[in-house]
Amino acid sequence: MLNLVTNADARFFNEQVRVLREFGVRGETLSPTGIHRARDDSVTRRSPTDYLRFFPTVMRNSLGEYDLIHANYGLTAPMALAQPRLPVVLSLWGSDLLGEYGWLSKRCARHCDAVIVMSEGMAEELDSDCHVIPHGINLSRFAPMPKAEAREEVGWSEQKKQVLFPYPPTREVKDFPRAERVVAETAERVDGQVELQSVFGVPHDEMANYYNAADVLLLPSKSEGSPNSVKEAMACNLPVVTTDVGDVRDRLSDVSPSHVCSSDGELVAGLVDVLADPRRSNGREHVRDISLERMGERIHSVYETVVQ
Repeated sequence: MLNLVTNADARFFNEQVRVLREFGVRGETLSPTGIHRARDDSVTRRSPTDYLRFFPTVMRNSLGEYDLIHANYGLTAPMALAQPRLPVVLSLWGSDLLGEYGWLSKRCARHCDAVIVMSEGMAEELDSDCHVIPHGINLSRFAPMPKAEAREEVGWSEQKKQVLFPYPPTREVKDFPRAERVVAETAERVDGQVELQSVFGVPHDEMANYYNAADVLLLPSKSEGSPNSVKEAMACNLPVVTTDVGDVRDRLSDVSPSHVCSSDGELVAGLVDVLADPRRSNGREHVRDISLERMGERIHSVYETVVQ
């Protein structure tokens, strides 16, 4: 298999490659030149020229002994479709369908042999045949542990109430200014000190410590597909307060305490509910169907349908 991806360092993409390897899938990963990812306190974007230069690279590599091309993220789909020899599987991650280039993803999806989306909401937005396969999570890595032990690991105060925002403040779609505003209002309505923790650039293996050290995950995003942070929090029994984006309403429908909100007022009320009486959720009971192994099995089945 030839993988095309905008960010070869994306955690969930590398988990996908690893688990598919266990199903016997081998191949190579190609990315456009330049960088398109959030790192530290800045976000860099590729230019159109970087993507144009990617076309001949894909064409040249597609002549190798591959059975298919998997285009991960909508911006890689034109390159995958430009080669005439191999079937194309397209995975849409969220912003590539719901953001400014959604028109391009929709147009390309019509010409792919199979399309994978992260949620039923994305499937409705795409309005064409597709497979709904959310990104899986590592249930062994993301598991509950004592809060005091986790706070000692990450260096957070045991006396303060900790709100986790697991993204760089510069990720515009995650809306950190809204998180700050909501947490500031919440702090006026609960006893004790409340801290908002923006956590990013941390090795993925260590993120479970932060989920277990926090009192609540806050996700005030403008749009999402199937956010991994919510699923990882659920696996650690961390309560979630989130805007109504992607598949979170369905994902959290039986999880308590957790709140899916439509306004700042509802986000504040949700945080107040959790922080006034900090407790763990029952989220882990509801993530068994999104293990990495189950995700790998379902993607492998899609591959089999296009190479027959």
